[in-house]
Amino acid sequence: MGIINITPDSFSDGGVFLESHKAIDHALALIDAGADILDLGAESTRPGSISVPAELQVERLLPVLREIRRQSMIPVSVDTASAVVMRQVLAEGADMINDVTALADVGSAAVIAEAGAACCLMHMQGAPRTMQNNPVYTDVVAEVDEFLHKKMNWAMRQGITPENICLDPGFGFGKNLEHNMKLLRSIRLWSEHKPVLVGVSRKSMWNHLLGGRSVEDRLSASLAAAYWAAEQGVAMIRVHDVRETCDVLRVWQELRKELE
Repeated sequence: MGIINITPDSFSDGGVFLESHKAIDHALALIDAGADILDLGAESTRPGSISVPAELQVERLLPVLREIRRQSMIPVSVDTASAVVMRQVLAEGADMINDVTALADVGSAAVIAEAGAACCLMHMQGAPRTMQNNPVYTDVVAEVDEFLHKKMNWAMRQGITPENICLDPGFGFGKNLEHNMKLLRSIRLWSEHKPVLVGVSRKSMWNHLLGGRSVEDRLSASLAAAYWAAEQGVAMIRVHDVRETCDVLRVWQELRKELE
């Protein structure tokens, strides 16, 4: 899953693709690099970020989404927590909603069910603005597991079909390094039963683990995590560095041929 941040303040590439033509060019480059699905976002959810009005999200998203859809039939996910945005992007050809709040906005589940779209339900402790202010768990794996199962069952009761639901433990969303690593080690708990999305590309957890790593210097850690996630049966790996991740996964797939 190739990331396209149409934002001025995302932690990795804020402002780089804010202009529509730059975001479109980047989307096409990610497709050429081997992306299987694109994830468009017009609202940063980095720690400390604040919400973006639905109207501004739509203004940023639609020109990019329309041009991608004009040039390619690649599946497109939109990263938003707004039911208003969801309705508009699904009407314009988006295939999936990637919501860090797990459909907390009133009406969002109904919008997805009505469209027959896919969705990703993510766990987050707190809200983006404050989520990294001393997150605490008694048992992070058990608590995330309970949340995801409750949300999944709730979403199905709202009319979203089971095959249209994937799960995301929410790495870095109200978790410290220890929490993130426990969840990543335990990812098969979910991937054996449901499609799972893992998003750890360039995140600050690698700086905390390796020490003194800038955003631009976290590629090797991101690739190692992508390899691990693939080994654990994860369905989607959300990344900034598509070509490099595809290279790793192609080598991994080739090495596994004699083992299958």
